[in-house]
This record gives sequence, structure tokens and C-alpha cells, in this order.
Amino acid sequence: MEAPAIGGVRLKQGDGSTIRLARGASLTDLAEKIGVDPASLVQVLFHLGEMVTATQTVSDDTLKVIGDELNYHIEVVSPEDEDRELLESFDIEFGEDEGGEAELAPRPPAVTVMGHVDHGKTKLLDAIRNTNVVAREAGGITQHIGAYQVSTEVDAEDRKITFIDTPGHEAFTAMRARGAKSTDIAVLVVAADDGVMPQTIEALNHAIAANGPVVVAVNKVDKPDADPTKVRGQLTEYGLVPEEYGGDTMFVDVSATTGQGLDDLLEAVILTADAALDLRANPDMPGQGVAIEGHLDKGRGPVATVLVQRGTLHVGDSIVAGPAYGRVRALLNDRGESVTEAPPSMPVQVLGLTAVPGAGDSFLVVEDDRMARQIAERRASRLRMAAQAAGTRRRTLDQLFDQLEKGETQELLLILKGDGSGSVEALEDALAKIDVGDEVSLHVIDRGVGAITETNVSLAAASKAVIIGFNVRPQGKATELADREGVDIRYYSVIYQAIDEIEAALKGMLKPIYEEVQLGTAEIREVFRSSRAGTIAGCMVTRGLMRRNAKARLLRDGVVVSETSIASLRREKDDATEVREGFECGLTLSNYSDIRVGDIVETFEMREKPRS
Repeated sequence: MEAPAIGGVRLKQGDGSTIRLARGASLTDLAEKIGVDPASLVQVLFHLGEMVTATQTVSDDTLKVIGDELNYHIEVVSPEDEDRELLESFDIEFGEDEGGEAELAPRPPAVTVMGHVDHGKTKLLDAIRNTNVVAREAGGITQHIGAYQVSTEVDAEDRKITFIDTPGHEAFTAMRARGAKSTDIAVLVVAADDGVMPQTIEALNHAIAANGPVVVAVNKVDKPDADPTKVRGQLTEYGLVPEEYGGDTMFVDVSATTGQGLDDLLEAVILTADAALDLRANPDMPGQGVAIEGHLDKGRGPVATVLVQRGTLHVGDSIVAGPAYGRVRALLNDRGESVTEAPPSMPVQVLGLTAVPGAGDSFLVVEDDRMARQIAERRASRLRMAAQAAGTRRRTLDQLFDQLEKGETQELLLILKGDGSGSVEALEDALAKIDVGDEVSLHVIDRGVGAITETNVSLAAASKAVIIGFNVRPQGKATELADREGVDIRYYSVIYQAIDEIEAALKGMLKPIYEEVQLGTAEIREVFRSSRAGTIAGCMVTRGLMRRNAKARLLRDGVVVSETSIASLRREKDDATEVREGFECGLTLSNYSDIRVGDIVETFEMREKPRS
């Protein structure tokens, strides 16, 4: 059965069957699946009002639109499903422990520390593990995910807990959300003097979404204005009812400064884990888990911080972490010491990867380097297609005509480079939320981890982009090339400074908005004719002022007769710049002489209106 002609193009009508396509597929990919010529699909979309080439990555919506036209159900495979299918093609099961109950052994709980900015999350961890992380963070704000393992004694038994410290600033929502998903228990830190704040609620929502139990640490109880009871009352409104009020959430009063309640907090975490969770994993299978953070080290190359979730990771294992792969050259624990293996729930830094994995990428141990490379390359290809699909700026014919009429919209192109993959992702996520209207758009054309290279500068020069360096600097001759090519490189160490400046830059690219401001009105009382000056209006300024060269309107019986400007202005016999209310003056209008007694001259100016 043939479909009705769409713009003269006739295509065979589908049978309503489901066509599965990867995210970022092109019209050529769809044409192969349904057995038609890609050029005909290009024509169909053109007549539907959208311009797309046959090999161009198209969005999910576009694929579904053309599927509806041709009576096919287009199913865009999610990245998770695609990754699972990829691993299944290599006979690898990810996310499940091998063997039965006998092979499972208890593992330490992985705990996410969450809460509002400056409520003392990092100081609390600092006190627990007796190291100083805060001093290394710009502005005292944690901007990476750090993972640390501590020991405590509960019921005369030595127990371990893995803590993940997630940044508290609002820009790091994505990183905090990922922290909650990769861990078992959330410790919600609330300052006793501040109480519940916006990001406290946001962190709580992430913890609830992760379906994990929550332990509340009421911090800063040593302060004079601390009110732990108030915090308990506030959180009760959000569904966290303390045990002492008949609920099931453990609240612990702590002070990172004095050390009060730290042992009680660790005990509360262990008791919550024992009561609410069955934390067991098979330590004898190949290691699997999640990459918490990644960065490029000048001496050691790509370094990934990973949390082992099941199995054991050994030195010498062939590993795939997102689109990166390699053989584990060394494992370092949270104290920087070399270890030979990492059992379940242990965070370690992995050396030996070919690239920096993204924060949140899954990692797994495979049979050999060849399989690792094949999986990584297919993952990288899939990620490129998905990124292209997400960044595809579709242009309809209507949009094209509108832009031809009013001129092309302004666009700020950015290249992001940071010291860690999580920071880059959080920065990009925050910048994407900046909204200054439809006149100006922001587009990240490249992002990466590590120093700013000459390649980055060359791309910026070719595309007229700005390079944002987050805790990184140029290497080699990149600075000289940037100076020569006129490339703007901005450096930041605190993320909200970057957001504020980019937002200001976007607003600066907007065309100014002007508003009319009335200066004054004058009534024409007499009209004089002069061979030299032309028609002169003798006026009384009735409101505001008359100013020479100001824009003016001539009103007759309330109707605008002419829009012009004040050509000359005199007060008595002298030229005047302006004449104020209550005074008489003589004036002439530019290129207009038909003035009469009783007419009103209204002056005004256009002032730039600040954008909100």
C-alpha cells in the first residue's frame, strides 16, 4: 500500500511495526531499516517544514514524526538499554552478582553526604578521617566528588563505611544526583543554626529518588544559636520523622568543630544499613562498579576514581570505564597508598586508562584488552551520536524565513575544559540553564578534561568560540597561539563565577531595548516668519523642558501632525541648550514649517532600558 503523496513524494506505507533506532540515528539509518531511498526521506521532511540531510544526526522527535507519517512506530533505544544490549553481545552481564546465595559476602555501606552549601559536609568528613580537604577547595566549596573509607567499632566488631562527599553548591545538582544513585545510604547534613535550606530539600529529593534510607546529621550544635529541635520539626514536614518522635529516621547531633557525636553518627549509619538493607556482593567475580570522578594527571595520565560495587578489581585487569579502556596499571586507596586489589564498596583511583571516563560512567572488568577496546570504541561511537542528537539545532523553514527577515540570532560558542569530568559536566549543565530569551543562544561545541591545548585554541579560532578553563591552564604554546589568533580564554576556580560571567556576556550580546521618555511640552502662542531661520514658533513651556536637537512631535487637536526634532532654540535673544517649564522660548522644527498657533510641541528621547 502506498502512502499519500507528501509534497509529490510517494513512499510505501508501513505496517505499523516497531523500528528500533539508536539515539542520534540519521535518515540513512532509518531508510536502511524500512527499505527506502534516504533522499526520499529528506524530501518528506523538507515538505513537513524541516531541513535535514541524509547523514545528519536527527533528534528523537524528528524520527518519531517521520515514523508517524509512514505508519511505523519508531522506538529510540535509551543509552542504558543500548549499553546493556552492547554488553550482552559480548556475553557480559552487568549489574548482577554471579552465583547464588553462598557466593555473596557482606560489604560495607556506601554513604553519600549531602546537604546545603556551607552546612559543614566536608568539615564533618574532615573530622571523621582527620585530613583537610576544605583547604584545597576554592572558596571552601567542594567541587569534586571525593570517596573515602573509614572504620568504626560497633558491638565490638570493626566495621567499614565508604563515604562519598558530594558538592553542595546548586550548580552541582547532576553530581549530587549521581552520588545518591551510586550509594546505599544518604547522610543529610543540616546546620543547627541555619535549619532547612533550598538545597537541603533538593538533596533530600535526590536521596528519596534513589530509594535509600536517610540518616540526618544535625551539624554545628556547638554554636550559641543552634536549635536542633527546630531542624527536627522542619524535616518532619518533608517526611523525615525522627525515631524519638515515633518515626524511623535516625537524627544525630554532631559538631565537626568539637568532634561531638561523630562516633554516634558512624554507629547510626551501620545500624541503619543493617536494619534497612541487605548489603552483600560476590567478591570473587570480575570487578564492576561506577566511576565517581576522573581527571588528567600530568605525570600519571588519565586517573579515574571508581567505586567497586561487586566483584574485586585487581592490578593487571583489563577494564572498560565508559568510553575509556585499558589495563589497570596501579590502584591507589583514599590515602594515596598502592593496593593490589579493591573488594566491593572500596573506592580506589585507577591508573592505566586510555582516556578520562565521565563521572557516573559504569566500569567493568573484561577478559582481555581486545574486548575492552571493542566495547569502549562502540560506547564512544554511541556517545558521539547521542551528543550530536542532543546538540542538533533543528531549523525549520519558518524559522529560516524569520531569521532572514530580522537577521541571524546571536550565538555564544563555548569550549569547556576542566580538571575533572564531573566539574565539566556540572558546569555545562548549569550553563545550559541560563535563559536570556530567544535572541541569544549558548552552544558548547567541545568539552574535555585536562589542560587547554593548541587544538582547543585552533577550534576556538575557527569557530569564534570562547574557551572556559575550570581549574586548568594552557599547555605548550597554546597561550601564544591564543594571543596570535585573538582567542578569548577565561579561567575560573569557582563555578558560580563562571556562570555569572557567561550570563552577563549573553545579556551583553542582546540588542538593547529602548523606551520612550517624555521630556516636556510647549504650547505655540505665536508664529514668526524669517527669511533666514524659516518659520519660528513662539512657545510657552508648559511641562518639563524643551531641549535643542531633541526628538519632537507636533500635535494639532491631539493628533500627531509631524515627527521631527528641535532644530534651534532661543531664549529671548540668546541661543539656549534647553528651556524649562514656565519660560517662553522660540524654536524651529527640522524640515517642517506648517505650524500654527495652538499647536503643541512635545519633546522626547529614547533611553536604553536595562534588562531584568
